[in-house]
Amino acid sequence: MASSVCATPLSSTLSRMKRNHYTWTNIFLQLSPKQKLSSYLHLNDWNKSFNSSRQSTRTTVSAVSGSPGNESSVVGEDTTNLLDTVEVFGLDGKRIPISDLWKDRKAIVAFSRHFGCVLCRRRADYLASKKDRMDAYGVALVLIGPGSIEQAKAFSEQTKFQGEIYADPNHSSYDALKFVSGVSTTFTPRAGLEVMKSYMEGYRQDWGLSFEKDTVNRGGWQQGGILVAGPGKGNISYIHKDKEAGDDPDIQDVLKACCQ
Repeated sequence: MASSVCATPLSSTLSRMKRNHYTWTNIFLQLSPKQKLSSYLHLNDWNKSFNSSRQSTRTTVSAVSGSPGNESSVVGEDTTNLLDTVEVFGLDGKRIPISDLWKDRKAIVAFSRHFGCVLCRRRADYLASKKDRMDAYGVALVLIGPGSIEQAKAFSEQTKFQGEIYADPNHSSYDALKFVSGVSTTFTPRAGLEVMKSYMEGYRQDWGLSFEKDTVNRGGWQQGGILVAGPGKGNISYIHKDKEAGDDPDIQDVLKACCQ
């Protein structure tokens, strides 16, 4: 099956992957070592050809970093007002308005694709690797995932994530922030490359979490992002919206927004 996926045109491959709930990770695991290397090199070349156009349209808005964006301010008043109505759940099951997470402090808030996602596990470590600097500046590290409290607990136990974890079962924060979703944002050359890199670095997808009902109902096509906010409910100084799976921002841009 892996060879047939490699041989078919991209459009038909994506259609079949969506219909059967395949992911780049499914395909990668079915390849032989030689096929993995070949696929990695092809995807790397393919990804490079998109780099210049991708950089010119990247959806990162930050008054601090000066990154290009689609708005003159980081987020509009309509978005901050909408966020004020969104609630998330802690691992203890307690409901909390999302804006309370940064009302009285500065916080880096990472939004994962879903709690089983291999790329999100790598992003969690990517951010946590700078937690000493965040702590020195009094900045909280928070991760939110579109799923249940039980899934959030499983993610916490599996990853030993050093920050706070919250569940957004209704995807309300993702809708408020207009994070992109769709099969075309999930199955891209870069996403395939990043999945391969993640597996080579030792990260693994949790298939149980990935195929639970509330993840499958949204297709697993949800993308996330990262914001720096607070103190103050309406004070969002940086936002990065993933254009595709595995679209991590430069960590230095995040730190520049929070920790200097």
